[in-house]
Amino acid sequence: MTQKPDWVPGGVDITVPHAARIYDYALGGDHHFEVDREFWERAKGLMPGAEVLARANRAFLGRSIRWLAAAGITQFLDIGSGIPTIGNVHEVAQEADPEAKVMYVDIDPIAVEQSRSLLRGNPRARVIEGDLREPDSILYHPDVLDLLDFARPVAVLTVAVWHFVPDTAKPAEIVSKIGDALVKGSYLVVSHLGPDTTPAGLEEQARVVKLYENTPTPATIRSAAEVAALIGPGFDILDPGVTAVTDWFPDPEDADDPPTPTGLGAVARKR
Repeated sequence: MTQKPDWVPGGVDITVPHAARIYDYALGGDHHFEVDREFWERAKGLMPGAEVLARANRAFLGRSIRWLAAAGITQFLDIGSGIPTIGNVHEVAQEADPEAKVMYVDIDPIAVEQSRSLLRGNPRARVIEGDLREPDSILYHPDVLDLLDFARPVAVLTVAVWHFVPDTAKPAEIVSKIGDALVKGSYLVVSHLGPDTTPAGLEEQARVVKLYENTPTPATIRSAAEVAALIGPGFDILDPGVTAVTDWFPDPEDADDPPTPTGLGAVARKR
């Protein structure tokens, strides 16, 4: 029987791989288990570009936060934040503006517990446990309302999370509910697993998606057009549109990084 470390909250099954811990391992984090590591190694074997994609997605998150901070945004709601690792949202946002406020939300108790530990002593960054599929429980949570002022613009970060929300959960309606809580000039950041551009790549992706069916968070691949439809009419998708995350205002030093057509990203402004 697998022994749980002291930092694992009660009731967490560490014999089943979880997306947050898998992603933590992929990014070089410390909070994962053998089952998560085995899953990721299998995924990399099925789709060799998976590691590059994970890091490109993380880099997109950092660039989007810096872009938003430059646009004057000082409030961030990160839904599906995952386990704290290098380049956390509050670190990037508060480097740009020490007054920036960040509310983290994740469905995984381990991610929440580790975030609490990391954020101890930082009054402008907090975390709650929440499910993106139940947006009202997040948007109207007392801790969220205490930290963030929804009478002012807020940037909602939904990075590498929508592909774990199936069509049956009506993701476009979830986005609409989020938009209803935001004032004009707020932002929505999205990244999503998109289809490969080659037949061989599509076969690799199909095998990885099949692998995720054995986790609590099966994955759904959506095209750029489908991601744009998910964002919906309540937001204006800003240039360069729904594009590969590596093509969204890349840093000059990243110009030689491999392209990641399967990682789609966009930033949209509330109308």
